[in-house]
Amino acid sequence: MFLTAQGCARKIAMQTILAIAAGGAVGAVLRHFSNNSIALLLGTSFPFGILLINIIGSFLMGCAVSAFAYGWDLSQHMKIFLTVGLLGGFTTFSAFSLDVINLIEKHAYMSAGIYVFASVVVSVIALVAGMLIVRQVMT
Repeated sequence: MFLTAQGCARKIAMQTILAIAAGGAVGAVLRHFSNNSIALLLGTSFPFGILLINIIGSFLMGCAVSAFAYGWDLSQHMKIFLTVGLLGGFTTFSAFSLDVINLIEKHAYMSAGIYVFASVVVSVIALVAGMLIVRQVMT
């Protein structure tokens, strides 16, 4: 049986959707259990779990995209599984946004400001650090 161009496009689209969905499911489960574990270790007075998850996930995203750029030869679907799916499901700014609002509603404005700054700035720094480390290792 021969596939038409349209049939091939649908098959590729379905494989992409499945890669994202599978990675997202795994990432979301990892986020949930990581967040709960961090809360047990550090308490719940400050959203350390999502903060650390966003920083770690950003670092891993930097590592992944640099590894892909420097020759880690994976299929496009595996790259999508890891980045859009797994790391996209693991790190989440929707949970971050809810944490910010919860802190503001508790009138913990300083904590909210620190949380926003650390989540955004430190996550970007972590992504760059991941990229630089992988570049050093792979070049």
